[in-house]
Amino acid sequence: MTNHHPIRRLGALALIAAATLAFSTACSGDDEAPSGSAAQAAAGGPEAKNVEGAKQAAQTVFDRFAGGDFAGAWDMYTAAGKQAITKDDYVKLNTACSRKGLTITLSSARMEGTDRAVVIAKQLVAAQSYTMVYEGDAWKLEPAKEGLALYKLGAAKAIAAQKKAGTCANQ
Repeated sequence: MTNHHPIRRLGALALIAAATLAFSTACSGDDEAPSGSAAQAAAGGPEAKNVEGAKQAAQTVFDRFAGGDFAGAWDMYTAAGKQAITKDDYVKLNTACSRKGLTITLSSARMEGTDRAVVIAKQLVAAQSYTMVYEGDAWKLEPAKEGLALYKLGAAKAIAAQKKAGTCANQ
């Protein structure tokens, strides 16, 4: 008999997926044409510095992450997020431990000052808030403090830590 209750496991997986997204998620050099404010940035202009611009950028990050484009998600991180983990390590960590294919959708967003927005994203039964920061004429995802701490371990140690904690989706 195991100690894994199905509801607890589903809830844990949803929270892990949401937490992993917060740890790991932003403007990439991918081949797809960006839309909305991302298109403005790609065309050399700044993204809209309003709640709609933040929402569009956040949804792009979440779509990349859910689709397994971890390198593209990393591209949309804040400078602090990128300093905490290299793109290669970010891709390795998420390839090893993140659950791909689960849609992440925005449920609401609000501005917090002129260069920060808080967005609420849902995946399965879990909802979580994320902070978007306007840096260099574009919206970037700010990783949570827990994510930054995990990233600073490097890919190998972060994967081991997630496996030990039972939060690596692909164990």
